Amino acid sequence: MPELMRAGRMVGVNDMRCEETPIPTIEAGQILVKTRMASICGSDLHVVCHGAGIRFDMPCKHGYPGHEGIGEVVASNHAGVAVGTEVLCFPNASNSEGFSEYQRMDGKYVLPLPDGEVAPEHLLMAQQLGTIIYAARQRPVDVVGKTVLVIGQGSAGLFWTYWLKRSGAATVIAADLSDARLAVSDSYGADVTVNVGEVELDEVIAELTTDGADYVVEAVGRRETLFQSIELVRPDGDLLWFGLPDTDDSVQISFAKFFRKRLTASSTYGAQDEGDAVSFQAALDLIAGRHIDVSPLLSHIYPVEEIQTAFRVANDPVPAGALKVSVSF
Repeated sequence: MPELMRAGRMVGVNDMRCEETPIPTIEAGQILVKTRMASICGSDLHVVCHGAGIRFDMPCKHGYPGHEGIGEVVASNHAGVAVGTEVLCFPNASNSEGFSEYQRMDGKYVLPLPDGEVAPEHLLMAQQLGTIIYAARQRPVDVVGKTVLVIGQGSAGLFWTYWLKRSGAATVIAADLSDARLAVSDSYGADVTVNVGEVELDEVIAELTTDGADYVVEAVGRRETLFQSIELVRPDGDLLWFGLPDTDDSVQISFAKFFRKRLTASSTYGAQDEGDAVSFQAALDLIAGRHIDVSPLLSHIYPVEEIQTAFRVANDPVPAGALKVSVSF
């Protein structure tokens, strides 16, 4: 094993660099994974590009905040994880090192990749899909025969579109600014797609429903769309605020409208610490079993040396037609 590795490092807001640094050593219970690929999560964008939720002083530790990855275990101090195992990595984002060529983590934060013909890069998408499955199980809403709205069609929103249609929703409305993403929404089960840069979403909801969608999932994580979700759900309806806000400041909502509409709103956190990682395993099984085609999500892959470009494209995906941006090693 070499002494040095390549790693992305956040040295300032909107400033990610690739540096060489010593390969970390592991402690009891930890494993060391040689990273094959890591994906950029929406929460990573809020940390790196907006400075929201940063857990370290600048410059941050190498690899942070990457927490979606696949790779091979090259050292193990965890009895349940053998050296040589190809794994899906899902460490807690607050202490993650996923944008490093070698990343250490507790052995409970990996699952072996299933054998089969599905490419490992496709199985990487199980991390994001697993968080959707976890949220749906933690905050269950009966959507059978209902009209649902998913705001945002990045990887999280696309997986919500897929999951809600699979769960029996009669009409799934998918909204985004990107035609490239909305094209995939169609194949993931969306009945109606709305480019909100061209059409007013509230007008579409008014045309398709009597008084709003039965269930609204906000999968963007912006102040504007969190506020908007209350406007678009019907009285006595349900909201899931899935997207992490892009600010550490308080987010304004119309509580008077929330109150008078008798709404129920939920959020979730902590899929990584679910017992036996059952939601991530379910996601791996769905992808490995070819129940969902995640190949469109591998739209933009950059070498780690170009990690700043990767973040720039992920933060402004529409011009490049990006769906999911990943970094390879």
